[in-house]
Amino acid sequence: MATACRRPFFCLFAIAALLFFVSWSLLLDSTGTSNPAFDALPHQKVASFLDTNLAQVKEIDRCDPKYAILKVFMYDLPPEFHFGLLGWKPEGESVWPELTNKIPDYPGGLNLQHSIEYWLTLDLLSSRVAERTSPCAAVRVMDSRNADVVFVPFFSSLSFNRYSKVIPPAKVSRNRMLQDKLVEFLTSREEWRRSGGRDHIILAHHPNSMLDVRLKLWPCMFILSDFGRYPPTVANVEKDVIAPYKHVIGNFVNDSSGYDDRPTLLYFQGAIYRKDGGIIRQELYYLLRNEKDVHFSFGSIVGDGIRQATKGMHSSKFCLNIAGDTPSSNRLFDAIASHCVPVIISNDIELPFEDVLDYSKFCIFVRASDAIKEGFLIKLIRGISREEWTSMWKTLKEIEGHFEFRYPSQKDDAVQMIWQAVARKVPAVRLKMNRYRRFFRFPLKEGRETFPESSSWLRTQTPDL
Repeated sequence: MATACRRPFFCLFAIAALLFFVSWSLLLDSTGTSNPAFDALPHQKVASFLDTNLAQVKEIDRCDPKYAILKVFMYDLPPEFHFGLLGWKPEGESVWPELTNKIPDYPGGLNLQHSIEYWLTLDLLSSRVAERTSPCAAVRVMDSRNADVVFVPFFSSLSFNRYSKVIPPAKVSRNRMLQDKLVEFLTSREEWRRSGGRDHIILAHHPNSMLDVRLKLWPCMFILSDFGRYPPTVANVEKDVIAPYKHVIGNFVNDSSGYDDRPTLLYFQGAIYRKDGGIIRQELYYLLRNEKDVHFSFGSIVGDGIRQATKGMHSSKFCLNIAGDTPSSNRLFDAIASHCVPVIISNDIELPFEDVLDYSKFCIFVRASDAIKEGFLIKLIRGISREEWTSMWKTLKEIEGHFEFRYPSQKDDAVQMIWQAVARKVPAVRLKMNRYRRFFRFPLKEGRETFPESSSWLRTQTPDL
């Protein structure tokens, strides 16, 4: 005979609690399968669950500030720092293009790979357009005191690519002149004095962009392609954000190719003789050039180069991404767009969004010292089974949207993934700002804070990282 419960109320409570936890577990399991390469952090898993269920109640099909994860104040810099570099001229008093009209085009070719400045600026501008019909991760606010971060819309990569040469009778290049004017502008602003620049976002995706003033802007959060040409006291993975290149070759739309439909085992086409860490390209060329199902050759975007690379990557199982003059290159993102499993040989590479994406699910990593051993690399690649390759190929198709730059931005595309990466840095930024305020002798006053004002003060500071 079953034992009777001597405390009915307690038993009823225990049964109710048990039923609650069982139903909660079943509900979590029913929210769908997750991306195998996407490792959500604990707090993000909770947020993702809430977002999923909220979307079931109300479909979010527009940019609603209530759902944005990041509030951004953007300086209204003169056009010479941004769209003026594209030949755009303002009409009236506004320093920005009217988004309902034709938006200035960004130049093509290799210029495109470092165009994140263009996409992020457009995204912030469109966040205040009522007609926008897509959700947004970041929203522009007009009062800097209500912002999480301060965005500096200088198209620094475009400035380097187009205006880094000195044209007589000028003594300095236009690119250098703009950098100096930018530092002068920033250090005169109340927003800078409030934080010492620690909440400012500087776009410097091209490895040589902001070259003349980057040491002066060390407190800022940089958005970069890698850390190859930065001292760790100026840029590092704790403080800054690594953003993807915009791929240059075409997407593989409706890709149904299987293992046997890609005849080339391993593909590389590009510059072979490089300096610094890129010397390994030359060594690998001599090791692999005579392998029958390996394509390893010189190449560039000149002439028919992009079309050839697109065809080659789309018909290859694995694509080499080897360190060049810097640890990263656009080739990785061309491979992702081609669903060609990347083989990364770059010891110092930093990867975009690696705190939430597990690249080992869709990439092969090889140490440079192992790759140059006779027969090591080709034996490794040939040893990867059809099943393992197919799994990585499927994952590439699932995650490729995270590396697509779009205007207006779409859910979890490259633009929104960058904003999400910035948002994850905000708590650390606030900590640094609060620590920065410890040693100010006078209390903060309403409307104006007592902060050092001159750029000469900035140059005397030592990085506190």
